[in-house]
Formats: sequence, C-alpha cells, structure tokens
Amino acid sequence: MTQFDFPRSRDEGAHEEGSGHPRKAVRPSRVTLTFDHPLTPADMERLQRSTDARAAVGVPLGVALALDREHRLGFTKSSDPEVGALLAALAASVPAGGRILETGTGAGVGLAWIVHGLGSRTDAEVLSVELDAARAASVRASGLPPWASVLAGDAVELIGAQGTFDLVFADTPAAKDVGLADVVAALRPGGMLLIDDIADATHPATYTRITTLRERLLGDPRLVVAELACATGMFLATRRRTD
Repeated sequence: MTQFDFPRSRDEGAHEEGSGHPRKAVRPSRVTLTFDHPLTPADMERLQRSTDARAAVGVPLGVALALDREHRLGFTKSSDPEVGALLAALAASVPAGGRILETGTGAGVGLAWIVHGLGSRTDAEVLSVELDAARAASVRASGLPPWASVLAGDAVELIGAQGTFDLVFADTPAAKDVGLADVVAALRPGGMLLIDDIADATHPATYTRITTLRERLLGDPRLVVAELACATGMFLATRRRTD
C-alpha cells in the first residue's frame, strides 16, 4: 500500500480583526490518496494529467516522495508548499559554484524542494543538517543527488565550521534565536536567508520570540529584509554586498 499526504494551505489573513497582533496561522488541510501498490514515476505523471487529481498532486515527484516519508516517520513539522515553492525558486537563483544550507532536515520535504529548484544543475552544493540521527539517515538513504548531503548534528554548533553560503533556510528554533548571529555570518555577500513559521504569535512567549527575531533582522545593517504574509509567515533577507 502506498499513501501520499498532500498539504494544501489556506491563507486566513495576517491579523486578527480589530487587532494589531498576527492571527494564528492556519495549518494546511491535507488530501490523502491511498493505493494498494507502490507508485512509479509514470504512475505519478498519469495522476498529474488527471483533472480531478491535479490539485492534490501539484507538487514535484521528489517532494511527493518526501511527503510520503513524512507520513511514515510520523513527522508533522514540514514547511508548507508555498514556502517550498519559494525555496525552490531561491535555490534556482544561486550562482554557479553556489552553496545552500538548510538547518533542520526533518523528513526531507524542504530539501526535496531545494533539489527540485536546482533541477539538472551539478554546479551547486546543498548541505542539510538534522539533529535527529535516525531522520537524517532515512533522508540520506532516500537517494540524494551527489551534490546534496545530510549531516547529523546540531546545526548551531556545526555552522561555524561549514563555510559560507548563498542561501540559508533556517528551519530550526535555535537557528532563529541563539544561532541567528552565526547564520547571518555564514551568508555570503548577496546571500539570502529564508525563515518561516513566524505568523503564529498568539501565545505570549511565541509573540516575544517572533518580535525579537523581527527586531534583530530589521536592525541588522548588513541585511535587507522583507516580511511575507503568506503560508505560516516568512522573513526573506539578503545580505548586502557591501556591509
């Protein structure tokens, strides 16, 4: 039996009505398709050509397989498809010889979007760091391109020894907090930083954490920052070429 869960997000708006505070983000609804046999790439292509199934399977094959792995691992914190699509677009823009870092591999959904964005390119390097060794091994065993790797460990502890990057997807709490300075320091001039999950600020502690993150990013003269009010909310920052 093969089962795929395809997330479909709905943007409910960025703020509570009559309030200046962000509204709690609505998590994606899910469409589940269950089959009594393994699906081949040809099977997926046939499903994508089906009008009724198009909305459910409107993700790249590699991402669909990662979503299947997410289901098997019982992992529930993968990024929304809007975040993944933006991540793929940003990955496609890295220059020849570029390097991409993801903190928090999870089930490999974000990594699959990055791989999709790079397509047939072989001139870039992707490093994803996952704290959970079993999850890291599962994603590593899924069959990654030779230029992509998954490292087991604490990204905040390891980032200083990994060099610099053209794109960083900071997808762990520590990378958005105690490790933020190291993340920004790892950005090359012109490098981009993507951070998601910033819209849920209904809990006081969460509100404080997100507000502090916003102030740190906007207050850093090395960065040009955009706040994107879609999916679970994102910060997209670019490091200036002249600090």
